Amino acid sequence: MSSSTAYAAPTGLAAARATGLNKVYGEGETRVVALDDVSVSFGRGEFTAIMGPSGSGKSTLMHCMAGLDDVSSGSATIGDTELVGLKDKQLTRLRRDKIGFIFQAFNLLPTLTALENITLPMDIAGTKVDRAWLDRVVETVGLSGRLSHRPAQLSGGQQQRVACARALASKPEIIFADEPTGNLDSRSGAEILSFLRNSVRELGQTVVMVTHDPVAASYADRVVFLADGRIVDELHGPTADGVLDRMRRFDAKGRTS
Repeated sequence: MSSSTAYAAPTGLAAARATGLNKVYGEGETRVVALDDVSVSFGRGEFTAIMGPSGSGKSTLMHCMAGLDDVSSGSATIGDTELVGLKDKQLTRLRRDKIGFIFQAFNLLPTLTALENITLPMDIAGTKVDRAWLDRVVETVGLSGRLSHRPAQLSGGQQQRVACARALASKPEIIFADEPTGNLDSRSGAEILSFLRNSVRELGQTVVMVTHDPVAASYADRVVFLADGRIVDELHGPTADGVLDRMRRFDAKGRTS
């Protein structure tokens, strides 16, 4: 497939979109093209997984789309806001108001309770907590009986659920999750993935997840595959076996056969 092929999400308006996106690190002999003319959109109310071999550019794509890394050229938008050209304060405000993040590390403050960790971004921003929405998020993530516990009193899976609830609490336009089950056992990982899927189906959330795990990707509505910084394929209604079969088409250089 051509690197310039645009892979558009099948549902409604895009929560995020990249058009002709390029990311280059270094110059001369040290020049590395991490993203090469990537065009892709992520539909509202959809769960998308991004997969590819190591070094394919999947985390770089997420970081550029989330405003965590600069774009070398091309366009990246969240809703109707173009990220390219925004100043640091504008990017900070955008990430605070429109984007939720879930990382492999839980990033919880040990001195705060689960509830305080969930509401911390809104407390810092000085925004009012929507109690009805917060209660719904807490119920969906299954933390109702753990809100007064500090991180050390929670299991790894419970801590990641706190991180998920924190990402959802401010009603972001989109959540970016980077290997969210990487530090969890298979049971806890399945719980987190089920929560992310339910947040899309029951709460109308939009989730974009970077993962290397075909089982994790099978929870998504579609999977976008990268190789050598280019989008080379996508799969709708994925199964773990279907994702694994697609991944096996990549040769040692990360290209499709």
